[in-house]
Amino acid sequence: MFAFVLRRLAQAVVVMVVVAFIAFLLFQYVGDPVVFLLGQDAKPDQIRQMRADLGLDRPFFVQFWHFLINAAQGEFGLSLRQGAKVSRLIIERLPATLELAIVAAILAVAIGVPMGVYAALRRGSFMSQVAMSLSLLGVSLPTFLIGILLILVFSVWLGWLPSFGRGETVSIGRWTTGLLTRDGWAHMVLPAITLAVFQLTLIMRLVRSEMLEVLRTDYIKFARARGLSDRAIHFGHALRNTLVPVMTITGLQLGQLIAFAIITETVFQWPGMGLLFIQAVTFADIPIMAAYLCLIALIFVVINLVVDLLYFVVDPRLRVSAQTGH
Repeated sequence: MFAFVLRRLAQAVVVMVVVAFIAFLLFQYVGDPVVFLLGQDAKPDQIRQMRADLGLDRPFFVQFWHFLINAAQGEFGLSLRQGAKVSRLIIERLPATLELAIVAAILAVAIGVPMGVYAALRRGSFMSQVAMSLSLLGVSLPTFLIGILLILVFSVWLGWLPSFGRGETVSIGRWTTGLLTRDGWAHMVLPAITLAVFQLTLIMRLVRSEMLEVLRTDYIKFARARGLSDRAIHFGHALRNTLVPVMTITGLQLGQLIAFAIITETVFQWPGMGLLFIQAVTFADIPIMAAYLCLIALIFVVINLVVDLLYFVVDPRLRVSAQTGH
């Protein structure tokens, strides 16, 4: 287990260095930060002085090494558009995106897994057919259209829920949360549902297909022959083995919820990292783009490591193979 974790950590370091190199190339080939900071009318002496102050006159790999050191400390310089430290802007926007992604992920798992199990155990029934039809619709509709339809129905027509913003928040140290206020939850409902729909339907269809596959295996037939109850077979054996591939997809989907919440945050004007990234792309704010890229890569690496460790908890075959050295 210890060797497994060390290998995964070594792979994570390599991945992060590669991503950092790609992010560093943004500074080299996507515009000139000196021009952004000083403007088009800057004098040559001012440009040379600014390049020296920023370290842009140093050799390429020296600049990359300093970029790595600063990135490891969470420092990516100043925003070219807002003039504030990128780390501060990320910290301000990170809670909104994490809360939205976590609530959406909980919705997707809490609804998708039971619906998938039901569709597998009661396949052919009317409710199972309805669930599969709805899942096909959820997979097919684009996220922005789902968000617009929800706003139209629940905000414009019914007037039940707000259509934009994060609502009232509470500060806990440097962390801000809307989950402790009623207004915050009211603003959370529509964007969380919008972000969760695709993941929910994907998880439901995956659980159903994996559950049907597991129920056809020989050890399930043997369990029935031993006289085990349907409840023990379905939830003690079949569902447990179904969860291994489901955890992989769910882990990756959680990373995607955080990384690709851009559309949802834009539709609902949710003040998270996705909206900050869209604004950075619009104004070619390279430090924010580089910081966003590195942060998302780190989130994916951490999630993959956690999912790999959870395999040992769910699947006993991996623990046996680890003990025997295979």
